[in-house]
Amino acid sequence: MNKITATVLMAFCSICTLFSQVQVIRDAKTKQVTLQTEPLKPEVENYEAFVWTSETPSDCPFPKSTTYSQVRFLGVKSGFHFADTFYPTWGDDNLLYSPYTDGGCWRLDGSWDNSISWSGANATTGQAVMEGDDPLALVVYSLGIQSASAKPYEGRYPCGSLIYNNVWFYGTYCLGPSSNAQYGNITVNWPWLGPFVGFRTSTDKGRSWKNCPHIPEKSIFGESGINGYPVKIGSPHFVDFGKNMQYSPDGKAYMVAHGADISDPKPRFWNSSWITGDNVYMLRVTPSVENMNDASKWEFYGGKDDGGNAVWTNDFSKIKPLLEWNDNMGCVTVTYNAPLKKYLMCVTDGGNTCSKMNTYMLESESLTGEWKLITYMKSFGEQAYFVNIPSKFISKDGQTMWLMYSGNFAPNWNGEQIKSNPVGSHYGLVMQKIQLLK
Repeated sequence: MNKITATVLMAFCSICTLFSQVQVIRDAKTKQVTLQTEPLKPEVENYEAFVWTSETPSDCPFPKSTTYSQVRFLGVKSGFHFADTFYPTWGDDNLLYSPYTDGGCWRLDGSWDNSISWSGANATTGQAVMEGDDPLALVVYSLGIQSASAKPYEGRYPCGSLIYNNVWFYGTYCLGPSSNAQYGNITVNWPWLGPFVGFRTSTDKGRSWKNCPHIPEKSIFGESGINGYPVKIGSPHFVDFGKNMQYSPDGKAYMVAHGADISDPKPRFWNSSWITGDNVYMLRVTPSVENMNDASKWEFYGGKDDGGNAVWTNDFSKIKPLLEWNDNMGCVTVTYNAPLKKYLMCVTDGGNTCSKMNTYMLESESLTGEWKLITYMKSFGEQAYFVNIPSKFISKDGQTMWLMYSGNFAPNWNGEQIKSNPVGSHYGLVMQKIQLLK
């Protein structure tokens, strides 16, 4: 791998890209290059390939897919022992841009940035670049961190992230009451999902930012998660439509989010948490700097009319779930698999927020169509979360891809031992090569 040449960033410096995976940072006055570093290489592990046995609960509401019914893990893992919360978005410059937090990420000058989102008024979130076409040789580096208060909540975390036409929209959401909340004789992690706040924006691909115009107390959609009140759009993620949103069906950006409703007769203490919920919701917007933080520009999925057609509304009070499965939904991501002409959805049911977690995959030919179950992976990780499929790494035939996730942040909470399954599952950035089987 080529070396990356860089200098410590000083006053009045500029960045000049020489060629792929090489950056030179020069002082604008002296033009001096003062530091040379070798990029961190991903940790690669190999193991015997296997098919994950699907263990579908009896009350699963989704019909089985007639196209794919299994997922094979191909026996190769790549990744970094970095922070977590990586959700890449594919820019037209062929780079992936991603948030990260609750840990460190390497910088081009050889130093590290550390982002901590659980620190209340001092919460930070980080932004990073993923460079390369092969997950086994990926270069990941931080562009810095940004501060934004979580108050009156305690956590403010990254969620929906999109780069489109060279503008990066970076969303954050809130969590409470604590990352270590006591419930009876057990400790749970962020049991109350707060609102989606809005977006900070960058027009220079993450080098500088315009702050989000909204605050947690007055979030973009007006929701509140104080004292565990359920929210619907708490931790949304953009549908991955490929490079610069090239496969969007209508030019709009779509987001999916997990949440819950106040009408639940038997809500859990963690009913609507960072990783658990009852429903999946969907919303869309024509992406632009003017539109993204304007609630009136967003449309919400409102169910279907008598003819079976999707209903879209600008009235948030009329939003309806896209999918429902009480006590079995959670963090959700969707990727368009262009070769297969199918959408793939990854959902994680996070148990009690810090126990073993279950991930299942669904497929559909349209975002508002019927979603069918490919596989249900019980205790995947065994504690995998933030599961997503970067479209950049989907094979030309659509059959193989890389599953990206973080894992095992709470390996022994409440006396439950968490193992690494599949091999290579750990806290940080994990990528597993998988294949869809019929």
